Amino acid sequence: MIWGIIRRKLASCKQSQSVSRIKHPAIRPRGYGQNELLSNGSQCCRAYSNKPRREITAILRPEYFIPLRSRSFSSDTGDLVDAVVPFMGESITDGTLAKFLKNPGDRVEVDEAIAQIETDKVTIDVASPEAGTIQKLVAKEGETVEPGTKIAVISKSGEGVPQAAPPSQEKTTSQPPPPAEKESIGKGTTKTETSSVKGKEKTLFPPQPAARAPSSPPKPSEPQLPPKESERRVPMTRLRKRVATRLKDSQNTFAMLTTFNEVDMTNLMKLRSDYKDAFVEKHGVKLGFMSGFVKAAVSALQYQPVVNAVIDGDDIIYRDYIDISIAVGTPKGLVVPVIRNSDQMNFAEIEKNINTLAKKATAGTISIDEMAGGTFTISNGGVYGSLLSMPIINPPQSAILGMHSIVTRPMVVGGNVVPRPMMYIALTYDHRLIDGREAVYFLRRIKDVVEDPRRLLLDV
Repeated sequence: MIWGIIRRKLASCKQSQSVSRIKHPAIRPRGYGQNELLSNGSQCCRAYSNKPRREITAILRPEYFIPLRSRSFSSDTGDLVDAVVPFMGESITDGTLAKFLKNPGDRVEVDEAIAQIETDKVTIDVASPEAGTIQKLVAKEGETVEPGTKIAVISKSGEGVPQAAPPSQEKTTSQPPPPAEKESIGKGTTKTETSSVKGKEKTLFPPQPAARAPSSPPKPSEPQLPPKESERRVPMTRLRKRVATRLKDSQNTFAMLTTFNEVDMTNLMKLRSDYKDAFVEKHGVKLGFMSGFVKAAVSALQYQPVVNAVIDGDDIIYRDYIDISIAVGTPKGLVVPVIRNSDQMNFAEIEKNINTLAKKATAGTISIDEMAGGTFTISNGGVYGSLLSMPIINPPQSAILGMHSIVTRPMVVGGNVVPRPMMYIALTYDHRLIDGREAVYFLRRIKDVVEDPRRLLLDV
């Protein structure tokens, strides 16, 4: 716009002075290689104004231009980079800064974990955005942080990183004498006189004992016991608190009832023993019992779709898909990864998914999406030696199947008492939605399929 105004004024000046032709270079701000704004000796400019170039130069000074570039880092030299909390998932708004993996002065590489954030479901790493040296830690361990919160500052060059002072300097540093001794030495007073004066002051003004605050006597009903040395207090992790809250909410919400049955594992164990080597050779994964129970649960859910449904207010939502959750115990707590579309998988695909999700859960690298959803849960307490238990429903699902250890017991088969590998199974369900008849039929279907896996091939 400025160029247009100048050109119009030059054109009007040109007409008033009847100048045939005036040449002037392109007008540019000073500092870009063009110092002269108008040609020297221009009669038109002198007629228009006594000092045109000074005025135009003042208008076009470089400080009036808006800089087009902006630094992406926090320091003037572009050396410092902020490490912030990443996005943690759709349903997670904050987390607890569990611990720092690096200290100020440590060297880090790009995408190297410098801290761990504990959420209600998983543990998330905070990665370094650049390679450099940790300059300082902004947040503290145990604080609640949100996505985008700055927790550390990284120096790409390593300059300005605080270094700890050597302990020898602290020892050699001499402390100045007290001011009382300086004054006494300046006045010529000896140390003996000074000590005698202090002794008289102590005699004349003896120190008064500090008034003790009145303490309330202990209640007789609550005896004060000395703390035991073997006790220690450890704060609960966010995952443990979340699991406790969900389990208690499940007890307060559902009308839970548990139905039991027992399964003869002879045929499934024989199937596994006969084909385990060929199965590993072809699919690269071992054949376990979980894939057989997942296929049996899929068949039972298809026979009893109400077990796969859920109550939503005054409505019942029937789901035509089957996503089975597998409960996995980890050192940090219980997690429940989901096998999507279990009804469309074969034994090998189920085993591969179980192994992958179990390894991620144990290592703490499982994501939120891999645990979200799920229509039915299977919990295998038998791997820990559990003989019988009553599992708790995983909200918002309506039922959960509990597997237990395999124990050889005497059973009557064909009129004869023979040893059989037996397993107790338990179904805990929401009695508001599922009646006892459906629950019993569901367990009977699992029993029939596990005891005779040929039913899965014939769909009978």
